[in-house]
Amino acid sequence: MGFSHLGLFVCACHVLVLGALASASSRNLPIISFDEGYNKLFGDDNLMILRDGKSVHLSLDERTGSGFVSQDLYHHGFFSASIKLPADYTAGVVVAFYMSNGDMFPKNHDEIDFEFLGNIRGKEWRIQTNVYGNGSTSTGREERYNLWFDPSDDFHQYSILWTDSQIIFYVDDVPIREVKRTESMGGDFPSKPMSLYATIWDGSDWATNGGKYRVNYKYAPYLAQFSDLVLHGCAVDPIEQLSKKCDNTRSSESVPTGVTRLQRIKMDSFRKKHMTYSYCYDRIRYKSPPPECVINPQEAERLRVFDPVTFGKGRRHHGKHHHRSRGSQAEGHFYMNI
Repeated sequence: MGFSHLGLFVCACHVLVLGALASASSRNLPIISFDEGYNKLFGDDNLMILRDGKSVHLSLDERTGSGFVSQDLYHHGFFSASIKLPADYTAGVVVAFYMSNGDMFPKNHDEIDFEFLGNIRGKEWRIQTNVYGNGSTSTGREERYNLWFDPSDDFHQYSILWTDSQIIFYVDDVPIREVKRTESMGGDFPSKPMSLYATIWDGSDWATNGGKYRVNYKYAPYLAQFSDLVLHGCAVDPIEQLSKKCDNTRSSESVPTGVTRLQRIKMDSFRKKHMTYSYCYDRIRYKSPPPECVINPQEAERLRVFDPVTFGKGRRHHGKHHHRSRGSQAEGHFYMNI
């Protein structure tokens, strides 16, 4: 089954979504119950729906991780969850909140990732974002960041805005990354309908210092808590290849078509203080930056000082490349030991 003619049937739906999205904040969008929008993916009793019907606990133990998936495929929209991550020793633990169509398109899938990478006691969680389009897994577009808070202390909102021209990642309404669709990206920009996933799983082989520190199950179960679930976009029927419905939330605020001036100030400040890796500046993986990269000299210099081996002028790198699979999926991805 192909989606080469998706542009024809999502056009009106896409306009509706952009006009309806109130802002980067889920406060203006309806919170749906788990049963309204999601199905269990794997994990049996390691997935627990709370009494309010809108909050979900995912846990990882020696037996299995766990996860859930949206009932519908979506083509563009705003997707958000309030997440509280496991505390204490979390090395090797990966919590993921992401969009993918890997089950439908195993050879040319699209993906938009938030991945939370655990750490040893006393070291903070790290966030990794990534984007794939049309199976372009050979070109990793990872970025990694530290946070300005402890994500295991309380709930924080993590959101993805996906349109036909851009992808924006938000943490507590602060945009941390903007991916613009450019002609040079070709089919590498996600363009096919995707499901939304949330999972917790054992990423010992790569997640913490390239596999040096692994999951220690004496600290299990590792508990990731999800609430304030937002699915706001155009749902697509995978068989008929037609839009089933588009949300049209009424709001006095209009969604920006890009990052505003104030948002950009916040985003630039975040990236200056907290970004620890960007594929655009990795001289080991790419002799010259991929064509969609817009080089910021200040970012380049700061990363070069932070890690002169990876971001310097081609000195030899002794890290390892890693692949991983999530939950019930087996999707090969490219990671650096950073």
